[in-house]
Amino acid sequence: MSKLVIGILAMAYGTPSSVAEIEPYYTHIRRGRKPEPHQLQELIERYEAIGGLSPLNEITAAQAQGLERTLNELNPDAEYRVYTGMKHAHPFIEETVQKMVQDGITEVVGVVWAPHYSTMSIATYIKSAEEARDKWGGPAQIAYVESWHVQPLFIDSTAKRVEAALAAIPAAERASVPVVFTAHSLPERILQMGDPYPRQIEETGRAVTEQIGHSNWFTGWQSAGRTPEPWLGPDILDVIRDQHEKGVRSIVICPVGFVSDHLEVQYDIDIEAKQLADELGMKLVRVASPNDEPLFLRAVATAVLEQAKKG
Repeated sequence: MSKLVIGILAMAYGTPSSVAEIEPYYTHIRRGRKPEPHQLQELIERYEAIGGLSPLNEITAAQAQGLERTLNELNPDAEYRVYTGMKHAHPFIEETVQKMVQDGITEVVGVVWAPHYSTMSIATYIKSAEEARDKWGGPAQIAYVESWHVQPLFIDSTAKRVEAALAAIPAAERASVPVVFTAHSLPERILQMGDPYPRQIEETGRAVTEQIGHSNWFTGWQSAGRTPEPWLGPDILDVIRDQHEKGVRSIVICPVGFVSDHLEVQYDIDIEAKQLADELGMKLVRVASPNDEPLFLRAVATAVLEQAKKG
């Protein structure tokens, strides 16, 4: 008897795979509006500063392979096939859903490589997948994992990485050092919409710090868009300045809203925030990204299996 085949639509943000793709990539993000020449040049310089290109595509591929392997280990009664669909780069979510239909996949669970739900993030991935499902005539239904921000193994994975970062802080400061949990900022209007995103970031931070017994923690925001409307704050650079004024000498930043090393982590924190901390004479330690760490992948796989049972 053949096993039931379950397709996993693993959705990610995507990143340019060459310098030539930077302009069309950001044009896609900006819904058809090309970046101005000075904006494009600044973007290229940011990529150059982290080594030329973001490692996101390679990490996303490794995460997909690890997730598929982990799912098949955890539940050998079914066969899991992970398909990657990108929001802003090839293969786009629509292309991936089309491939799943062509492969005859009828049972599908969708998951985004982001732990926290927002109408401006996860919901937009789901919308793209649903539009593609309608366009290509299948599968009949996709069961979505909408958030996994307090999944116990995800909390375990994050706690271990936060503890490793704390170990790099001088012993005399370790118990009192501030741990800042950051995520990509979104426009402030999500607050009026009752969006759960800020609350979920806080819930992750609380669960992690309760597990490791660290009381000095709070949330911050990073990588806000450059638009006229206000975005969620405080920005991590303002947090660093504020902590310096309070006499803090060391700070730990955990970019918990991101699950991979990429531009927003490697430039916004490892270069920009680190440079500010250095100028202020502060020690900044960034918590390592989970990338394709086995415990992290087990967390995502468990969330997928739980959704598969419900769906």
